[in-house]
Amino acid sequence: MSAFEYKALDAAGRQHKGVLEADTPRQVRQQLRDKGWTPLSMVEVQQREAKQGKGMSLRRGLNPADLSLITRQLATLVHSGTPIDEALQAVSRQTEKARLGNMLLAVRSKVKEGHPLAAAMADFPHAFDDLYRATVDAGEQSGHLDAVLERLADYTESRHALRQKFQLALIYPVLIAVVAILVVVGLVAYVVPKVVEVFEGVGQELPLLTRGLIALSDFLQNNWALLLGSIVIMIVVISWLLRHEGPKRQFHHLLLRLPLVSRLVRGMNTARFARTFSILASSGVPVLDAMRISAEVVTNLPMKSAVEEAARRVREGSAINKALDNSGYFPPMTVHLIASGEASGNLDEMLERSASAQEREMETMLGLLMGFFEPFMILFMGGTVLVIVLAILLPIFNLNQLVK
Repeated sequence: MSAFEYKALDAAGRQHKGVLEADTPRQVRQQLRDKGWTPLSMVEVQQREAKQGKGMSLRRGLNPADLSLITRQLATLVHSGTPIDEALQAVSRQTEKARLGNMLLAVRSKVKEGHPLAAAMADFPHAFDDLYRATVDAGEQSGHLDAVLERLADYTESRHALRQKFQLALIYPVLIAVVAILVVVGLVAYVVPKVVEVFEGVGQELPLLTRGLIALSDFLQNNWALLLGSIVIMIVVISWLLRHEGPKRQFHHLLLRLPLVSRLVRGMNTARFARTFSILASSGVPVLDAMRISAEVVTNLPMKSAVEEAARRVREGSAINKALDNSGYFPPMTVHLIASGEASGNLDEMLERSASAQEREMETMLGLLMGFFEPFMILFMGGTVLVIVLAILLPIFNLNQLVK
């Protein structure tokens, strides 16, 4: 049985949209005709989502906030004793987004056929990733699906909140930088030429600073299209190169070598890895599978390869902390906490502490960087305006000396 989205016309000519469950499209058409409706179109939800997942659609995944909400609702209903299929139907009715509701109904259809919830979610990998499905599968096998879903909801909420913090922290400095660049370009390209025209008929050689500013202004006026095109081409070329693993890996290696950027990259990826590993380990997922899935959330390719290599070493009998420490990418505190967790048997708790510590450190570091960035931009703007003012005033001072 599958879920089909349909469009149909009733006897009065009004259009209706919805989802019906059936084994074949023919059965859906028959159900619509039994209502006196004329079928216009229908598509299986799973096929439509699969096409969007493979394409370049902007609607490929689920919003983290939506995923967290439906996970929390499912956990509450399952905890109260509601069967999975009824819980999925109830959550699909509560959501205000038709696409999300249709997706949940498609999952419900698979569950009604006898498939486990994790297997039913596998039809929508762009919405429910490996981490989500593996955790749900572990909850089903252990009989503690409600607790696992609660933990998943906490995880998705914390991940969404952390992402929002970084995005909001970057908005202000990026806005300041863009405004500063636009102001400087406007002054040099349009304001300076108008002011300097006054000195063209004097016949006196202009100061070096003034001549340099005029040359820069002329260059921007005559070559702005070339500069803009070069910037666009450079962005396109860099984006194209970063889609290929070789250049992308080299770029990620470079990020790990930069003094300050490396701490941010290592900290963010370590926190993401530790948080994911923690939730999988606490849900009963085997360690090797948990490490393999956790590697998928690491965005830096050298660090991702290090986790995969660590998983191979663990399979051969090595301790997790030693396998991760050999790469040199993970902070010593994280390695020590993992070693403590392995020795005490509380690996999931130590991983969670490590993730929380790394997230706090990243928030503090980002706050310091933003605190330094604002006065730096103010000094930059002040220095630039000072240079422009001096370039304009120096010829005036020279004229005054000639008059005297």
